[in-house]
Parts: sequence; C-alpha cells; structure tokens
Amino acid sequence: MNAVFPDVLAEVRAFRKNHPEVRFVDLICLDIPGHFYGKRYPVEMLEKVAAGSALKLPQNCVLLGAQGGLYEIGEYCFHDGDPDAPRRLIPGTLKPVTWEAQPLGQMLISSDGTEAPIEFDPREVLARVVKRLREKGICPVVAFELEFYLFDKALEKGLPQFPRDELSGDLDDQPNMHIERLSRFAPMLDDMVETARLQGIDATVITAELGPGQFEINFGHCEDPMQAADWSALFCRSTRGVALKHGQRASFMAKPYLQYPGSGMHVHISLYDPAGRNLLAQDEQRPLRHAVAGCLELLPHLMPIYAPNHNAYRRFGAMVNSASRASWGYEDRDASVRIPESDVDNLRIEFRLPGADANPYLVLAALLCSLEYGLQAGGEPIAPLNEDRNSGIDFPKDMLEAVRQMADHPVVSQGLGAEFVMVYCENKRQDHQAFMHAISPREYRWYL
Repeated sequence: MNAVFPDVLAEVRAFRKNHPEVRFVDLICLDIPGHFYGKRYPVEMLEKVAAGSALKLPQNCVLLGAQGGLYEIGEYCFHDGDPDAPRRLIPGTLKPVTWEAQPLGQMLISSDGTEAPIEFDPREVLARVVKRLREKGICPVVAFELEFYLFDKALEKGLPQFPRDELSGDLDDQPNMHIERLSRFAPMLDDMVETARLQGIDATVITAELGPGQFEINFGHCEDPMQAADWSALFCRSTRGVALKHGQRASFMAKPYLQYPGSGMHVHISLYDPAGRNLLAQDEQRPLRHAVAGCLELLPHLMPIYAPNHNAYRRFGAMVNSASRASWGYEDRDASVRIPESDVDNLRIEFRLPGADANPYLVLAALLCSLEYGLQAGGEPIAPLNEDRNSGIDFPKDMLEAVRQMADHPVVSQGLGAEFVMVYCENKRQDHQAFMHAISPREYRWYL
C-alpha cells in the first residue's frame, strides 16, 4: 500500500520526482464536526516544511461549528487572539489528488506529536487514548466500514435528489440491495475504490445497501488505530471528489431521507496483547463481556460524539439494522454492539451506532475508552438481544440532554480529557442553538 520512506523529507522529494506536474499540495486536518480545513502549499515550500521549517495554522480552526464559523467557548476563539499552533506532517499521507481539474497533492497534518499539541484536536484526543492503552499492553486492531448515499448533483430547494445511474441515466429511486446496482454505478464506484487505494487506503468490499443510491465500502483491518481513522477521514474527502467528477454527489449524512435507512459508521475492534494473543478471547471470553458492558454503560454519555448533529438523531430506530437503545448481540445487526462470528484469533466487536458523518478520530477514541473502562470495571453486560429482544439501555435522543450527560460524567472526562470534553460539549450546545434558529432546509448542506 504505502511506500516506506526513512523520513518525511525523503517522502516529499520522492513525490516531487514522481509527480513533477504537481505544483500545489493541500495540507489538511479535521475540525470537531469532521470537516477538513487547511492550506494549499506550493510544493517547494512543502519541502522546506519537511526539512524543518515551521508549519502553523490558527489553533481555533479546530473549533468550527457544523455550519462553519466560530463559537465563543471559554477563553478560546474571541478571548485568546486566535493564536497559531504548530502542526506536523503525517508520514505516509502525501498522495496525488486525481479528482480535481488541476494536478494537486494532499497530505494530512495534525497537532499531535508536536511540542504543544492542541488538547481538543480530534487526532490528538485519539493519540492520547491509543498511547495509554499501549502502555497497558493493549494493542487495538481496527477496521472501519462506511455507508454513504449518492445524490444527483443538483439539489432541489437545498435538498438531495435521487441519483441517475451511469449506464442508462435512469433515476435510482428504489430501495434494494441488488448487486445489479453495483454494475449500474460501476464506473464511479471503481473510480472511488481505485482513488482510495491511490491515497493509501485499504478499501476492500463494496456492498449495495438498502436505500436508493446507497452503498457501503469496507476497509482492511489495521494494526495502527491512528491510520485506520486517517483512512476513514480521507475516504470521505476522496469519495465526495470522485462523485462530483462523475456528475453526482456523495453524502455521508446520517439520515438524508426520512423514508429510507440512514448511513452508519461501523467500527470493528479486536484487542491484542504485545505477544499477539486476542485479549477478548481469553478466560472463556470474560474480557469480551466486560468490554461490552463498559461500552453499553458509557454509550448514553458519549452520544454527542456518536451522533454529532441533529440529522444523526433521525436515524435511530427508524428501520431495521439501526439500534434505538444501547444493546448487544451475537450476529445481530439490530444491536449497537454486534459480535460477528469468528475464530478465537479474530474475535472482535462491531460497533454499529455512530452515523457515517461522525468524526472517526473521536468515535474511535470514545469507543476505546469505553472498552478500557469495561475491562477495568469487570462488570457483566445486560442480556444480549439473542436472549431478550427487549434488552437495552436508553440513550438520549435530544442533543442538549446528550451534551448534559456527557459533560457530567467523570469517566468520560478522565478518558478523553476534561478540557476536550468541556470544549466539545460547548461546541455541540451552540450547534443546537444554531439549528433551532435555522429556517431553511439548506441547514443540512454542510452535511452533504
């Protein structure tokens, strides 16, 4: 997949040699709502950065709200002068951009790993959690799955319309999971997968999902949780770009149509010790049950991360395969936590609750904290859905109540960082206020 370079400078120089037509490179990272921001650098300046020149962006870009713009949060934004903060280049992520009209490159940047990381930077939050787990001898292996919808390029009154397939030009307005849909949209889907692989993403299985124009693409299991989250973030960017190139829109909205299923972000996680033994499978799978119990207990308090906008709450319980309570089960897609059938070495959980538009760094950080808490607490979970179809723990369906529960829970603050939780909850509280004052359906455009 990715070529291995001795350092970032060697990576940049190899890129310039292999892609002499590229004059600019987008340096990008995710804000709290999961949108990319950054700067477009001349490639020769990028080489200077790789050689040691400072790379700084405004610290408060991370705090952008779901509709763009900054909120007043504590001493940030309007009281700190919007200072610059250092970022670093993420090795292995410098790749060509093929969906733009001009030759470009792109590369991930982040504050994690710098001398002064931003406490509320999503990648930094995940990096701290991963580091803590590894110090405890817990090595996560992670695989994301992302569902998304295709729409016609033109919106109608700001709202999405059914896509037209690339073979006949017919509307894809029928809910089904027929594999023929993969053929009808094959040129675009093939381009999406090949573009993802060109970005270093291990894209694998493609599925036609139930909603009209809805698909799912899976990624390979990754021993580096940071890279797994990078893949999820980069895939959203490249897929949107490829769709526009083909005259369509790709959307990761959690619930774009009221009458059809929403799109989820499914996260598969196995936990291993440094010797490669599956921790969840030991002691007659007691650690698996403890991990599930921790996940279910903290789930109601982490809903602002798993459902980060009002659209996301429309998805829960609307149809099958979307949980309406914190629940678990073996081979059960109605559960929040599903245990897929597998051998001992590959025993894992599949977390199915988050919407596809959630921030992958924060989702993974929250989930890992929940599993960590469960392993420490050693509790037993509620009955699985296989034994009791009514089993489950209620979680808030309202953003303000979810924010209150997240802000007040000490385990969440300890696991993710008190400063991050304060900033994130205030960001979501003000997102709620902005939503309540919105009067136009275009409110959802940021989620497209």
